[in-house]
Amino acid sequence: MNSRFRHVALVGKYHVPAAGGAGHDSARESLQAVAHFLERQGCQVSLESATAIGSGLDYPALDPAGIGAHCDLALVVGGDGTMLGIGRQLACHDIPLIGINQGRLGFVTDIPLENFEATLAPMLRGAYTEDRRTLMEAQVMRDGECVFKALAMNDVVVNRGATSGMVELRVEIDGHFVANQRADGLIVASPTGSTAYALSAGGPMLHPAVAGWVLVPIAPHTLSNRPLVLADAAEVTIELVAGRDASANFDMQSLASLLHGDRVVVRRSRHQVRFLHPEGWNYFSTLRRKLHWNEGGS
Repeated sequence: MNSRFRHVALVGKYHVPAAGGAGHDSARESLQAVAHFLERQGCQVSLESATAIGSGLDYPALDPAGIGAHCDLALVVGGDGTMLGIGRQLACHDIPLIGINQGRLGFVTDIPLENFEATLAPMLRGAYTEDRRTLMEAQVMRDGECVFKALAMNDVVVNRGATSGMVELRVEIDGHFVANQRADGLIVASPTGSTAYALSAGGPMLHPAVAGWVLVPIAPHTLSNRPLVLADAAEVTIELVAGRDASANFDMQSLASLLHGDRVVVRRSRHQVRFLHPEGWNYFSTLRRKLHWNEGGS
């Protein structure tokens, strides 16, 4: 068979027990099975560099810049966290991603591992649906200087310390004062992230095609402080007014400690993540399956 994709980068969940064991063997076997399948489809296979180190498989290793320069597809075997991590790094290279779910929920890694061959084969020949997701670009500003910056696909979260009380946050949108909020924290989530932490904090789910963000307080002191849906062209600024040991988290994968007066500025990135799904995929079937809606029905 001829694949539409010439050179595929394989990315895996490589955080495995130091001494190996069943978890390590299972992850390695899954990656090897996918790699062999890709080769049978006529694809050249490389491993993302950290995946190569973690798995020990004998394929060429490429860092994200190398994947961007040499590959035309990235195939992720793992859960949504694995996809979030590589998706942010590859967005600037406009590389499409396909996810094979080896995690639990799998909102963006939507091909079940147990029958990946039947689903993946037609996709490699060009039978797929493309889905673009907007990224967030965030900076931590201190005394007018940027001290930390990161991209986020799901959310930017300002949190109180683990052992401290509430934080007080001054919120501005496009330079306009909104409110001073006292809460355990505040979430700025994309449509992709609206089914993650923001959902558990009481926020709405946004369809991926909605050009919006949702601003969700975490355990607010004032019960009238409710989630707010914004246009994603807005610039959101969150200033730490009071509270100890606060931090800003980006997709829960990178973190910056905050001092009083620090301002977390969130904007829409010019980059998007390109997901490829099997033909017939739609967002609502994903919600039904992952959130167990309509169980027992047709």
